Amino acid sequence: MSSLRPDLATKIYPEPYTYTPASSIDHFDRLPDSLLLLVFNKIGDVKALGRCCVVSRRFHSLVPQVENVVVRVDCVISDDDASSAAGSPDKSRGAFSNLFRLVFGGIVKPLQALGQFLGPKRSNSSSSSLAVGSGAAGGDDDDLDQGGVTHHSPTQVLKNFNEIRFLRIELPSGELGIDEGVLLKWRADFGSTLDNCVILGASLVINPGPTKYLFSQDNNGDGFCGNSNTGGSGDDNGSIPESFYTNGGLKLRVVWTISSLIAASARHYLLQPIIAEHKTLDSLVLTDADGQGVLRMNRDQLEELRVKPLSASSASKRTLVPALNMRLWYAPYLELPDGTVLKGATLVAIRPSEQAAVKKDVADGSSVSSAFEEPYGTAAKMLVKRRTYCLEMNSF
Repeated sequence: MSSLRPDLATKIYPEPYTYTPASSIDHFDRLPDSLLLLVFNKIGDVKALGRCCVVSRRFHSLVPQVENVVVRVDCVISDDDASSAAGSPDKSRGAFSNLFRLVFGGIVKPLQALGQFLGPKRSNSSSSSLAVGSGAAGGDDDDLDQGGVTHHSPTQVLKNFNEIRFLRIELPSGELGIDEGVLLKWRADFGSTLDNCVILGASLVINPGPTKYLFSQDNNGDGFCGNSNTGGSGDDNGSIPESFYTNGGLKLRVVWTISSLIAASARHYLLQPIIAEHKTLDSLVLTDADGQGVLRMNRDQLEELRVKPLSASSASKRTLVPALNMRLWYAPYLELPDGTVLKGATLVAIRPSEQAAVKKDVADGSSVSSAFEEPYGTAAKMLVKRRTYCLEMNSF
C-alpha cells in the first residue's frame, strides 16, 4: 500500500502548469481565411453570422466578406404597432418608423381586396412592415422595438456585407390567405419588370392514402365526380367543361392569377434598395416559409433593374404589371404517380405581351415543371400535355 501513495499524491496534487511558448499558440488562428470564409458561407444565416462577428476581431473582419447570405424575416409589424413606436419621445426613432413603413409597408395592403375571395378574413387589416429580430432589447436610433425585441429591416441587416453574391430572403408566410386543402403556388422572374411567371393551383388536394375518395361538386366551381380509379383524368378529352365558365371556376382562377401577380410585384418593389446597394449580387431569391411563392432574379436581371428603374403602380407600393399573354391548362381531376390527387388542377404560364411577340416558343414540360418541387413539378408536366387555352390581360 505504501508504494501506491506517491502515485496517489501525484494524481491528487499534479505538477504545477509550466508556461512554454508553444502552449500560448491558438491553433484556430492557424486556419487560413479562405477556410473560415468557406465555413461562414455554409452557415449563411445572417443572425448566426452576426453572432460570429462578436467572437473575435478576426471573425468580425471576415464576416462582411461572406458571399452567401440568408435572411429570415421574423415577423410582419403592423402600422398600428409601428405608430406607437413612432409616438415615443425619441424623434429620430419616430422618423425611422415612418421610413420603415414607407419601404416595407406595401406587401399586405394591396392584397386585402382579393384576400376575401381566397380564404377567411384576417383580423389584422392594416398594412405591415418586414422585420428581422435581433433578440436583444434596446438598440441604436435605427432600431424599432417591438415587445422587448429589437427589429431591423432587411436593408439594415445587410448593410455591413460588402461582397454578397447569393442572397435569399425568406418571409414568415405567404401573403395569400387560402382555405385548407387548396393549393396555390407561384414562381416569378423579374428584371426591371416581370419576365415570366408560372402559377399552379388546385381547388382541393387529396394526399395518398388507403381510402378510395369520392367527391362531388364543391364550392370552388369545379363540379366533377370521380374517384381514385379514374386513371388520372376522368373521362374528359382535355377540354374545359362548360360548367367551369358558369359556376365560378374561371372567376376563381382569375383571382388566383391576379393575386399571385400582385404578391410577386409587391415583393419586387421591396427589393429596390437592396439591389441598388449590393452590386456584387449574382442571384437573389425572395421566398416564404410556406413555399407559396418564389421571386427570382439572376445577375442580368439585377443589372437591368439598376440601369432601367422599375415602373411603380400608382395605386400601391408595387411594381407595375405589364400587359400579359397567358397560357392555361386545366384538369378537373389529376392523379399523380405518387397517389396525390389534385381536383380542379390549373397551370398558368405568363409572359409580358411584348416578349410573347418576340419569343414564339411554346412552354414545354421541362421549363414549367422546374418551377415547382415534387410532386407538383410532375403535375405541371402532366398538365402541359393537355389542351392549351390562351388568354390576355391588360397592365395593372
